[in-house]
Amino acid sequence: MGIASLVLGIIAIIIGVFSIGILGWAGAVVGIIGIILGAIGRSTAPPEKRGMATAGLVCSIVGTILCLLFYIACVACIGGLASL
Repeated sequence: MGIASLVLGIIAIIIGVFSIGILGWAGAVVGIIGIILGAIGRSTAPPEKRGMATAGLVCSIVGTILCLLFYIACVACIGGLASL
């Protein structure tokens, strides 16, 4: 679970940084799935193997926030341009 969460978190960060338009939502969905898998991985892993799940959880949270912030900024820019 930890490895899957880490991979999904990295994908969410990449989509969040390079997203334009609808990809922001796709990155947010990937990030949320990574958050769920990271939380499950942290709860089921033994204490000495929680590092990968923690890293995946952090990356997924950062990726989700990036995706949503850039999506909101994109919508605001389009709304601003439409008002001209």
